[in-house]
Formats: sequence, C-alpha cells, structure tokens
Amino acid sequence: MINNLIFQKLDLRGVKILVQWAQEEGWNPGPHDAGVFYETDPDGFYGYFSEGELIGGGSVVSYNKEFGFMGFFIIKPEYRSHGIGKKLWYQRRDTLLSRLNKGAAIGMDGVIAMQPFYNKGGFEIAFRDERFEKTGSEFEIDKNISSIKDNDFEIVLDYDKLCFGFSRPQFLKPWLKLPGNKTFKYTEDGKIKGFAIMRKAYIGYKVCPLFADNPEIAEELYKACLNSAKDEKVYLDIPVINQCAVDLVKKYNAQYVFECARMYYGKPPVMEIDKVFGITTFELG
Repeated sequence: MINNLIFQKLDLRGVKILVQWAQEEGWNPGPHDAGVFYETDPDGFYGYFSEGELIGGGSVVSYNKEFGFMGFFIIKPEYRSHGIGKKLWYQRRDTLLSRLNKGAAIGMDGVIAMQPFYNKGGFEIAFRDERFEKTGSEFEIDKNISSIKDNDFEIVLDYDKLCFGFSRPQFLKPWLKLPGNKTFKYTEDGKIKGFAIMRKAYIGYKVCPLFADNPEIAEELYKACLNSAKDEKVYLDIPVINQCAVDLVKKYNAQYVFECARMYYGKPPVMEIDKVFGITTFELG
C-alpha cells in the first residue's frame, strides 16, 4: 500500500477533513479553523491519498517564501504503523523547502514522543511550549483594554511581527474575524502595548496569541480573556523559556494539560520572546 500512495495538494474540503480528524484525536481545534488556515496559504496543505481516499496530511505553509511552518500532521488511525507517516512527513518537509527562498527556515511544534524523529529530520528544539487550562471567571477589566477594530489592523500586524518574527497579514486578518472569537488590545498614550485573541474551540476557548510588553500588561489581557468566557475552559499555550509566562499561569492556578516544543529547521527567526505569553497556534505558528 505504501507504494500506491498519491501525494497531492489539498483543497478546502481536505483541510476540513484534517480539522475533523484533529477534533476526533482530542486536539480541540476551532470549528472555523479550516477556512482561515486555507485562506492563509491555499497551496499550503498536502496529503496522501489511497484509492481516492485521503489517509493523512498536514500543513506546509509559506509566509511570503521567507518562513515556513509545518503542522497539523495527522494520519488516519487505521493507516498508522506502516511507515506512511514517516514518508509523508519527509515529503511535506521537502515540498515546503521547495516553496521557500533559499536558506529560509521552517518552524513546527513537536510533541514529546516525536521530537527525536523531527530532530533526525533536521529540526532543533528552540523552546518548550506548555498548555494550561483555567476556567473563565469574572475580573475587573483595565481601562486601557478595548477590542481590536478594523482600523487597528496595521498596528496589530506590526506588533505581531515583533513576536512571530515575520509579517503574516494573510493569516492575521481572517484570524481576527473568526466567528465567535473575542479580541483585546492594551493601549497607553495612543500606543499598542499588547493584544490577545480568544478563539472559540470545540471545547472552550484558546488564547491565541497573548503578546504584551511586560508581565503586568500580559496579566491584564489574560484577565480580560478569562472574564470574557465565564465558566468556560480557557487554554493558554506558553513558551516556557519566558519565565514571566510561567509565573502568570502559576499565579492564576491554571492546570497543566500537555507540552510540545517549538523546533526549527535552519536559523530560528528573530522574535521578542519576552513579549510572548501565549503562542498563536501549533498548526500554523
């Protein structure tokens, strides 16, 4: 069977199938993720087909050819343990490299069990990510916090670039407008000093991302997120390398869920990690 696989680009329907599989695996994606992911890069999703059936796939997203991201790597359970995943992963990596400028790096978030495999494929761990869960409850909201409006987009995009390392308007614009999400920005003296997005997941909400100039602003944004989802589960994926992010989840007694690691093939992007209190996604970076 492994010799009869067809490797091809996925359409929106294929990406929706990956989201469905992710939900069944307990990854808790958002119900509207597929549309944004596909809009970010319509050429950024590939999979294996066997007799016309999609049996595995993942993202190979290019950000203006300057940076790539691999994620959403999933094989249907009945096709696992046959070497298909390994073959697909390497073919996706090489496909993404071919879509990028020479020397451009690739990022990914790898679960613990797969990190040795990814390391053999050229990826090095930059930092660990840990997911924390907290039930939303009522908090007083800082007067400097307001929702993100359409005319805020350019300043939010600039701030996002500081924390991600590359400009990604094709992702951020639809991400801000996901149905059911909530957005927050912290401004002082007319200048943005942090922002957060709450994305509706199948279970609760995910804070994705939480970027802030300092721990105090991050805390106020986190409180705004928790306040906006009372009695719902709220998830935050923190980079453990930022000790202030670790301190934040400890202060609010958030519960550890699981961890993975941000890994890079090539030179890691220049990013202000001290401003990153919650990463955006494990699927697209």
